[in-house]
Amino acid sequence: MTVYDYKVNTLRGQEVEMSNYRDKVLLIVNTASQCGLTPQFKGLQELQDKFKDSPFEVLGFPSNQFAQEKGSSDDIADFCQMNYGVSFPMFEKIDVNGSSAHPLFQHLTKEAPGVLGSKAIKWNFTKFLVDQNGRVVKRYAPKTTPDKIEADIKALLK
Repeated sequence: MTVYDYKVNTLRGQEVEMSNYRDKVLLIVNTASQCGLTPQFKGLQELQDKFKDSPFEVLGFPSNQFAQEKGSSDDIADFCQMNYGVSFPMFEKIDVNGSSAHPLFQHLTKEAPGVLGSKAIKWNFTKFLVDQNGRVVKRYAPKTTPDKIEADIKALLK
């Protein structure tokens, strides 16, 4: 299986097939609006802007599993746009850990386990880099800033 085998819902509740992103390099991130790492939205948007003419997309997935994303879908959309100018796709709030984790995140964590093989997501802003074939290439820790991922994105776009 690849990331293309899953469906997700936008912040507006519209179902989207991940296969719509076929042939693109993806950076999939679990996000939160009230986290100490929230300023990473700026760097994520900078990556989106830098590679706007390339087959690349940042995809944001809010989660309240760490009690830092309490807002509604409208609140999340407004916050991301007003504070960070986010133009990349944001999806509805999901769980990223446990038995209620969204199937996409179950797949991501299985394909790219964390430290010591842990499948759990440790915190907000864990990032997964996916190649143009829908395969998970790498997992990045929450504190890894988006600019540190740029070289890996460029390598996949070659």
